[in-house]
Amino acid sequence: MFKIRTSKYRHVFCDAPKTESTHTGFRLSTVTGDQQYIKASTKYFAVALFGGGGAVYVGRHDRPGRFVPGHTPTLHGHAGAILDFEWNPFDDTMLATASEDTTIKLWSIPEDWEPIAANGQSKKGTDIEESLVDLVGHAKKVNLMRFHPTAANVLASSSSDYTVKLWDIETSQELSTFEEMQDLCQDIVWDYKGDSYATACKDKSVRFIDARSAKVEKMIKMAHDGVKGVKVCYLGQSGKVLTTGHSRATGREVKIWDLKSLDKPLHVEKIDTAAGALMPMYDADTDVIYLCGKGDGNIRTCEFEDKAPYFHKLNDGFRSTVPLKGVCMVPKRGLDIMQCETVRLLKVTNEQGVQPLSFTVPRKSDAFQPDIYPNTASNVPAHTAQEWWGGSSKGPKTMSLNPRDKSTNGAGKAPKKFQSVATLSSDVKKLETRIRYLEGKLDAAG
Repeated sequence: MFKIRTSKYRHVFCDAPKTESTHTGFRLSTVTGDQQYIKASTKYFAVALFGGGGAVYVGRHDRPGRFVPGHTPTLHGHAGAILDFEWNPFDDTMLATASEDTTIKLWSIPEDWEPIAANGQSKKGTDIEESLVDLVGHAKKVNLMRFHPTAANVLASSSSDYTVKLWDIETSQELSTFEEMQDLCQDIVWDYKGDSYATACKDKSVRFIDARSAKVEKMIKMAHDGVKGVKVCYLGQSGKVLTTGHSRATGREVKIWDLKSLDKPLHVEKIDTAAGALMPMYDADTDVIYLCGKGDGNIRTCEFEDKAPYFHKLNDGFRSTVPLKGVCMVPKRGLDIMQCETVRLLKVTNEQGVQPLSFTVPRKSDAFQPDIYPNTASNVPAHTAQEWWGGSSKGPKTMSLNPRDKSTNGAGKAPKKFQSVATLSSDVKKLETRIRYLEGKLDAAG
């Protein structure tokens, strides 16, 4: 499988995670679907928990330890189970949750949130029960969500009502609705600039949709012959798209497509005969792809090149006998750069909790390695929701990962902080009390 060539990332490796670095103790939600089961910002990660009320555990990357049910604080507020969640790429403390109750809720994680103490023990605290914003519009359960990669506060959601909706979460308004899907959506991803998004559906079709007009621009009618789930991934600015799925003989495969001509794939790579869906984790900065299969213990690594043969094998990836339930990639801004950590995946397991998998390029020098760390997407949006909706088309703003450049990275306005209705109501009551007091003083003085 795959061709081997000289590469800066050829020898990337991942050691087995140490017990003291894992997050354990929680009983995961039994809800199944096409979601990743875990999502991460640079500071936090989220996993859905078993039980009513749509509970979510929000953990800190720097606070591994043991979750204790009934003691460790959680986030909850939905009337049904949570199916997916998503962190705002421009605000590491904002989490969106999608639920069986047909709603989407936006939450703010307090800056002092610390459910696990520095010694790894559960720390008693107050649960998060009050959402900032509720988005209501889907007729059935909401399955998947993705934040816009360049515009502030734009969110895409797909539902069992066979629609995809775009939201401006700042105004709680629905921007558009795509209604031409014929079946359940299994994946939804934005392109590099966020002008279009792609959906992979249970009808085996991949649709490329103009985000503003909600019209199909292009379509792959039969991405994969098998009946298992299909995943899709834009390969940066190359104009190529990767899909994963199963062949008619149930073998897992990866295909590369050219957006200019979708009649047939440019390349088909056979992987194995396992049954679990392949989830591609693509690092747009380095063109390295991490193929993670549900139910697999191993993670394969390869490098994409925009010419035949397209795939080049890298080292042995990560090998383990512990099956994977879900996986996500930590944003590049949250990595240990000085240890040459190029990617960190969070692996969800049924028995061993959440394991951080650190992929590292071996280097002898302790200095910053600019050749393996090109500029990456920053936490500053390229435009507002209104500007993007009006036709603005921009790639993500980038930043250097060199620690010496920290003072100039992320320069710009701080992310707008949302406030809940209850908080605003409390502030209004305080102001009204103050006004009555001042009016009384004026009356007494007059």
